[in-house]
Amino acid sequence: MNISNSTHCDQVQTSGHIFFIVTYSLLFLVGLLLNGFTMKVYFCGFRQPSPSSVTVYLKNLVAADFLISLCLPLRIINFASSSLPVRQAYCKFGSSAFYLNMYASILFMGYIAANRYLKIVHPQGTHILQTVKASHIISTSTWSFLLTMMVTYITLSVLSEKSVSSFPATVSCEVLHSHVLNLFYKIIHACSAAIFLLVFFSLIFFYYSTSHRLSLVQERQPASSSSKKLIKSRRNMLVLVTVFCVCFVPYHVVRLPYAFLSTRCSFGQVFFYLKEVTVMVSTLNICLDPLIYFIFCRAFRAQFRMRRTFSRSGKKSEEAVTVRAETNTDML
Repeated sequence: MNISNSTHCDQVQTSGHIFFIVTYSLLFLVGLLLNGFTMKVYFCGFRQPSPSSVTVYLKNLVAADFLISLCLPLRIINFASSSLPVRQAYCKFGSSAFYLNMYASILFMGYIAANRYLKIVHPQGTHILQTVKASHIISTSTWSFLLTMMVTYITLSVLSEKSVSSFPATVSCEVLHSHVLNLFYKIIHACSAAIFLLVFFSLIFFYYSTSHRLSLVQERQPASSSSKKLIKSRRNMLVLVTVFCVCFVPYHVVRLPYAFLSTRCSFGQVFFYLKEVTVMVSTLNICLDPLIYFIFCRAFRAQFRMRRTFSRSGKKSEEAVTVRAETNTDML
């Protein structure tokens, strides 16, 4: 395609870019701060004698969220720049890295929910999928699958690269796709939609099953310890389902139609802005996930309280040292 064949439908209006730049900048700062702190607690100050499978998934989730935070400056530069090479680099590398980590977050949230569900179904034993070894295998397989998809996409985009000299700098990434890459792009989004739907319906099932089991236990023993544990489990599952729905449902409602209908002139601009707004909402996940870390991991809560206790005791010690120093000074 050359510039003479390009229509106004190929180009993206830049009127809303300031809004995206400001919002993504705020999300980047807050997300980097929260996930950087969580990374420090989990990987530097986290000491657990016998790590559990849910801890493995939580560590992978925080890693994915932290990497999403690091991808946000690339999106900000993409919105701020009017350079076609910058946009081309973002479409090849920045966008694929961002979505890789987003779907890693989706899958690990599903694994955490499945782990808690198995804990409710088999409270006295440990299912094979709840073992630490199984969680490491599942986590490694997940990252390997997502990285394979990303590398394949980047390879195809490099090998089947279009001549970009005739394109305006405001074209969408899809316009830069070759026929082969465009086909693979739609396959990726069909697979992504399948992953999302699988996790989404699984979360709904896990929450419904937890609520149903709670109702049965409350009918038999309203004030039992099992009833109290199930109430807490249902509350935790509700938090996970709510964060998931708020962040990822709007994006997937828009994303699949966008992949197939954005080339039509009557839909292109509308779907582009709907897609970008829902991507921005999905990025809110990096600010909400620390709540999941806190409620799902007792050791994490203990570590957080320990740090707070040490900081308070440290302040008291400093005050005591200061008082002693002042007293010794007065005695001289």
